[in-house]
Amino acid sequence: MKPFSENIIFFDTEFSSLNPYKGEILSMGLVKFGGEELYLELLQDCEIDPWVQKHVVPLLTEPKVTREEAVKKVFAFVGPGRPYMLAYVNQFDALYWYKLIGGVRDNAFHWIPIDFASILFAAGKDPQSFDWRRKESIIPGLGIDYAKYREHHALDDARFLREVYLKMLKK
Repeated sequence: MKPFSENIIFFDTEFSSLNPYKGEILSMGLVKFGGEELYLELLQDCEIDPWVQKHVVPLLTEPKVTREEAVKKVFAFVGPGRPYMLAYVNQFDALYWYKLIGGVRDNAFHWIPIDFASILFAAGKDPQSFDWRRKESIIPGLGIDYAKYREHHALDDARFLREVYLKMLKK
């Protein structure tokens, strides 16, 4: 597999609900192709779904930033090059990012987010094979130690996505 560009930022968010009308970003992890990282947890005063309360909220232990601070920090981290946002389930990550910045225009990223699940599909893999717990998971075959990553932690999920992507490039 040869990518169109290495101007990629691996991106993951954790959010309060799968319902985009009521959900908000709780945390976001960004990892550049070369390994530089940014992790932010946002101040929120929103309803949090029970599943998120149980699986995500306990992992939110860092100082919180406002929405405005988060946007400034992301733009500073991303820089002027308009990299592609690459996320495993980009329809949620991109949507919540766009919601945070108020739309697609004036975006830090290229306007087309890249969906890793679609990459797996095009490579002949089940898009859910990214899940290390599934019998047909691609993770063991890539030699990745999933145990070093906290599931549903935005930075660890972005790190994991980067590691999987880079291993797939070598195959």
